[in-house]
Amino acid sequence: MGAVSMTADRSGGPRMRADASRNRERIVAAAREAFVEYGAEVTLDEIARRAGVGNATIYRHFADRSELIRQVTLEVMNRIVELAESSLTSEGDAFEALRRFVHGAADERIGALCPILSDGCRPMADELADKRERLERAVQGIMDRARDAGSLRPDVGPGDVLIALPQLTRPLPGTGCLKLGRFIDRHLELFLDGLRAPARTPLPGAAATFEDLRGQN
Repeated sequence: MGAVSMTADRSGGPRMRADASRNRERIVAAAREAFVEYGAEVTLDEIARRAGVGNATIYRHFADRSELIRQVTLEVMNRIVELAESSLTSEGDAFEALRRFVHGAADERIGALCPILSDGCRPMADELADKRERLERAVQGIMDRARDAGSLRPDVGPGDVLIALPQLTRPLPGTGCLKLGRFIDRHLELFLDGLRAPARTPLPGAAATFEDLRGQN
């Protein structure tokens, strides 16, 4: 396969040509949408069609399907981390910052993507470690602000939110992702109402922690 077109930057290092960079971005965006809509079995032909490029262009940028899935994983994680950090530093109502993060993260359809991203690429623990730490700090900060403002019930933790998001955006077996997508915002509001203080019903067990998410407990 041919190499991606490169030019030299002022430091002498290679730099991806602007049109090649745009093609790569289109391929990653199209792959994410196709994975959400069709699942892991979507063909590269369909991804190429959505991106408006030929199959050969995909292979010039990505060695195989696993490499493409890896790039989608990094792109989705980047957007969620940036969303969490911007929500943390936003002004105004503290619970509204939590709502903004929850709805924005759900828009990434991580419930539909999780099985594909976890099964379809090689382990990425090192690549994602910094992003995971940034996400954890930001979500913890968002929830601390809401709790200090008296609008978040005291018996929930950031792990509860990060566990619920994939569950609330995961399609039911035998149903199309997009057909149920129109209900997600509705169900997220039901979930958010359950996080508000004062709590109506005590929760069983302990709040989920980041260690629980990593399987360390």
